[in-house]
Amino acid sequence: MKNQILSLSLSALLVGHSFLVEAQQVARVHKLGWLEASSANTEVLRLNELSRKGLRDLGYVEGKNLAIEYRYADGNLDRLPSLAAELVRLKVDIILTTSGAVARVARETTKTIPIVMVVTGDPVADGTVASLARPGGNITGLTIMSPELSGKRLELLKEAVPRISRVAVLSTEAARAGPALKEVEAAASALRLLLKLVVLRTPSDLESEFKVMIKWRPDALLTMPDPVLNRDLRLPIVELATKHRLPAMYGGLEFAEVGGLMGYGPDISDNFRRAAVYVDKILKGTKPADLPVEQPMKFEFIINLKAAKQIGLTVPPNVLVRADRVIR
Repeated sequence: MKNQILSLSLSALLVGHSFLVEAQQVARVHKLGWLEASSANTEVLRLNELSRKGLRDLGYVEGKNLAIEYRYADGNLDRLPSLAAELVRLKVDIILTTSGAVARVARETTKTIPIVMVVTGDPVADGTVASLARPGGNITGLTIMSPELSGKRLELLKEAVPRISRVAVLSTEAARAGPALKEVEAAASALRLLLKLVVLRTPSDLESEFKVMIKWRPDALLTMPDPVLNRDLRLPIVELATKHRLPAMYGGLEFAEVGGLMGYGPDISDNFRRAAVYVDKILKGTKPADLPVEQPMKFEFIINLKAAKQIGLTVPPNVLVRADRVIR
């Protein structure tokens, strides 16, 4: 009888313990912080939804075991430190950012909370991480950097507009410091093209630097892949290129989607989906320093025929057939 009572007591204790563990597991809500330099515009919301979908596919559901705190600087970069501090005070498990610059601001605020970059240029050249293979510290994530693509962009531009001999290259200081420019210079030498590098030190320099560039009389324009150009200056660059009837190859697909002639580069949407895997690994105990920064896996070539018509350009058929997407 005593053994029976003891057995029942142990069973009750085990059942009770199992319910307690299960309750603790159910109650565990992972808290993420999204820190954005831009505003909560349609594109940002669409891309963030891709990350949320990726998280749902891995079992993280908002309102159940996941909470996300969003902080937008609305283009005012001076607000980023205070917004990062808010996320730290909220004790988020991970901070997600869309650029190396924002990630560095977050790192100044916390050296312990993991930071995942979703889209960045060259995080080694700008000092965000020690190396792609071993980032070190509390930052890791995904880059849009693929230096060999920049030379390919110039080749495609020459194929699309065979007559060109002088090409203006629009860059930022960060993109200039990376290896992509060397690829462009090598491709230009092979194609016998003359380059003029135009470097924007701040986004507000665009119009004045463009005027200087036009005086050089370029036959075409190439933009270097960089988050500042791709995200913050995309539309004004396209408008200026169209105004001056410049055939242009852009370092981001999004340019062609807003009226630019051609874009060749990584699929940014894929980065946002893949960011969920980083979040999952970190929440399961992997340190950011042990997660290599990954380069793009999916690339596209887009041609906008509406833009070609605006500047009076006929794209050769052999170039058109190579496009993954043609906007008509």
